[in-house]
Amino acid sequence: MDGAPLLALSGISKRHGPRPALDRIDLTVDAGVFVALVGPSGSGKTTLLKTINRLVDPDAGSVTLAGEDVRALPAAALRRRIGYVFQGIGLFPHLDVTENISIVPRLGGVSAAERHARALELLDLVALPRDFASRHPAALSGGQAQRVGVARALAASPSLMLMDEPFGALDPVTRDELGRTYRALHDRLGLTTILVTHDMTEALLLADRIVVLVDGRIRADATPAGLLRGQGDPEVRALIDVPRRQAERLAALERGR
Repeated sequence: MDGAPLLALSGISKRHGPRPALDRIDLTVDAGVFVALVGPSGSGKTTLLKTINRLVDPDAGSVTLAGEDVRALPAAALRRRIGYVFQGIGLFPHLDVTENISIVPRLGGVSAAERHARALELLDLVALPRDFASRHPAALSGGQAQRVGVARALAASPSLMLMDEPFGALDPVTRDELGRTYRALHDRLGLTTILVTHDMTEALLLADRIVVLVDGRIRADATPAGLLRGQGDPEVRALIDVPRRQAERLAALERGR
């Protein structure tokens, strides 16, 4: 439908025990936008992400993807339309890199020759040498394995990418490099991305739009510049103040204080 958002969440609620993990969430995401979900631990970020690909079923509300209610789609078919990258990576240790990347295309009946060609193309996209195709996960560094995880998520040309703290376990240099690499891929391939991160600096530098969750509710939804200009909500302001204070302390160190 022209003008309609790619993704729409309406009235999403979910409880884990007595407390709501999500409390009547309304959220729309247009095609091509990079959204960061941020907030304190336990604020509902991962739960919200997983309602989109039905790894979690909400207690109330609806999720539509390209105008279709996700509950009307077989879960496996839905997940082939959505790339999913998470911190644990989840590469199969007994499969080589090509086989790991090709899991979803293989399930979709793509021929072995086409799968291999696609895997090599994706290795190029994530800046890994093609000779990595025959390696097994045990021979990869953390950053290399996460690049393979991104390639695997892209293998079926998904309309939406969900990323749950994908770079959180990496060293700062590798994390920054992979974040910039992925943002370039997002722009080059015209992806729509939702990234869960605890790192406000990462959100500010990578995303077009930042959604702040606190206690299962959306407390702020703005561009990075909009958030930096000031927020009345004290918990949102506290999140924004962290990278600002860090930048000020670094500047003071450079001045020799």
